[in-house]
Amino acid sequence: MFIVKRNPKNPILAPSDEDAGEAQGTFNGCPVKLGQSTYLLYRAFGNPDPLSAPSGLSTINIAVSDNGNDFSKRGRIISPDQPWDKAGCEDPRATFFEGRCVIFYTALGGYPFSARNIRVGVALSRDLKTVDEKHLVTPFNAKAMALFPERVNGKITAVVTVHTDEPPSRIAIVQCDKLEDLWDEGFWERWHKGLSGHTLNPLRSERDHIEVGAPPIKTKDGWLLIHSYMQNYFGGGEKIFGVEALLLDMDDPHVIVGRTKGPILVPEELYERYGLIKNIVFPSGALLEESGRLDIYYGAADSVCASASLYLPDLLDAMIPERSEAFAKRAKDNPLISPVPTHAWEEKATFNAGAVDIDGTPYLLYRAMSGDNTSVLGYARMSKDGLTVEERLSEPVYVPRADFEQKLGNRNGNSGCEDPRISKIGDTLYMGYTAYDGVHAPRAALTSISVADFLAKRFERFAMPQLVTPDAIDDKDMFVLPEKVGDNYCIFHRVGSQICVDLRTSLDFSKGRIERCIELFGPRRGMWDDLKVGASGVPVLTKMGWLFIYHGVSSTRKTYRLGAALLDKDDPTRVLARTAGPILEPVKQDELEGQVPRVVFSCGMVAHGDSLIVYYGAADSVISAATYSMKEFLAKLAPEALRGIDDHE
Repeated sequence: MFIVKRNPKNPILAPSDEDAGEAQGTFNGCPVKLGQSTYLLYRAFGNPDPLSAPSGLSTINIAVSDNGNDFSKRGRIISPDQPWDKAGCEDPRATFFEGRCVIFYTALGGYPFSARNIRVGVALSRDLKTVDEKHLVTPFNAKAMALFPERVNGKITAVVTVHTDEPPSRIAIVQCDKLEDLWDEGFWERWHKGLSGHTLNPLRSERDHIEVGAPPIKTKDGWLLIHSYMQNYFGGGEKIFGVEALLLDMDDPHVIVGRTKGPILVPEELYERYGLIKNIVFPSGALLEESGRLDIYYGAADSVCASASLYLPDLLDAMIPERSEAFAKRAKDNPLISPVPTHAWEEKATFNAGAVDIDGTPYLLYRAMSGDNTSVLGYARMSKDGLTVEERLSEPVYVPRADFEQKLGNRNGNSGCEDPRISKIGDTLYMGYTAYDGVHAPRAALTSISVADFLAKRFERFAMPQLVTPDAIDDKDMFVLPEKVGDNYCIFHRVGSQICVDLRTSLDFSKGRIERCIELFGPRRGMWDDLKVGASGVPVLTKMGWLFIYHGVSSTRKTYRLGAALLDKDDPTRVLARTAGPILEPVKQDELEGQVPRVVFSCGMVAHGDSLIVYYGAADSVISAATYSMKEFLAKLAPEALRGIDDHE
């Protein structure tokens, strides 16, 4: 689990009408450190020139910053002045290596652009003020070459994208004894004959496309390679540009030892969605700070330079399978609650439990389904550690009572009271749930009961439910935040595919239901939660803010996973952090197979000291639990606050 935070000063470099040579774009920047300064080499794209550059000419310019955020432009460092780069110089990757800065770039050898004239060039500089020499590197089509910052087992090592414009493209490792080999045509002829033995294969589909991003970074676990991953580039769906990462073996970078499971960054901000080419995030460089903060530099919409940060140890933990799986500790006795064939009301399924902690004991109200698919709520009292059922009642404690949750239409269709979420406010428990009659759109309902009556099992004293959300709108996943925001109750709910919040002065909805959707967040294109998101259980208040668990659904195979976010303590509509990847996903057999396959879905969690217990429905069939260290959880959601990491702000 890790988070990615965009630089609040983005874009850090933008085009200027005052300079025709970069009037259209300043993007795909690669940073290098020289002394205390950060130098950013970037692609500058100028206005069209009908005589020499009808579509605009690209050069490589340079900017400098003393703080890594505020860059001042220094002008051009690499110009198209050779027959093999006369039509433009694009996308530099710079590495200081053995006393020189080695700058690989895409060299355009003529118009019209084609695989024949798009190759890799290199420029060498000792001071980033002047270029000492330039060479054509690859005699074949290639792009995005980057040098490792040190030799690997005595070999100079680089990574390059081969045949980018005559797909399928391949990311390949290059090793040689001396730098001059890299512009020796004979070396490349020999290397290319054995291309299949040099390549890495991170593709998840033949429709996808890849390209090297930042120069590799040495870590304790291997070489980190940030790269571009383009989903559906060759058709078959929406084309999505994302940033991903590979971890290569320290001694043999041909071997992949870890990888991100999907994008860590996709176009979301306006400067990423709109520009010369819409919806592009393209990684081109990275810097690792001593604090562990990794800054990824990228081009946005082929127009501006931007950066985003993450905490490297968290990224590595997420990329290495055994460490990623260890973050969530599934209860050894899972599933904790299963259907009881002799109880007609819960013979088919028991899942999606709301949870509340009362005086150190967790209580669950769980959704149970009968043979005719009517949902009611069952009761379970847990052990103090929350992982063993100590009491479970043989009869439901909450059943459909109102007209809007009685079964209509198909007598075997879904209906009833679904997916409860419980909030404790003072001496009262408020339960939000989905009310469904099988015909009309699902709506959120609210009921309440005193803590005293709940503990005494006087469940007949649950208040008559009232509808909270409008008719004819698919609105679910509702709960009331346990603390007011100013004078208002904060009501979370899900409209369609997005999580919303509404602020109300009263919980009496008899005179009007929810009217507003203050969007908290929605799906992210191309990521694990790209189809829809919804609230899980009631958030836990911590010193860092509200710890909020949500479910996300992928468009690929409709898999349900859990993610997390940190919400501002005083303004829960403000998202401070959101996990790039899931915190729990279906991997066990009873999570992969059931009423609805590939599902983990939570409606409740409780915090006990340093332990966060998340109860979840597995495949809409049984109830399980996973535990997390609160300290570790918060350290991953707010690393700059809890680990002393420098923040941009």
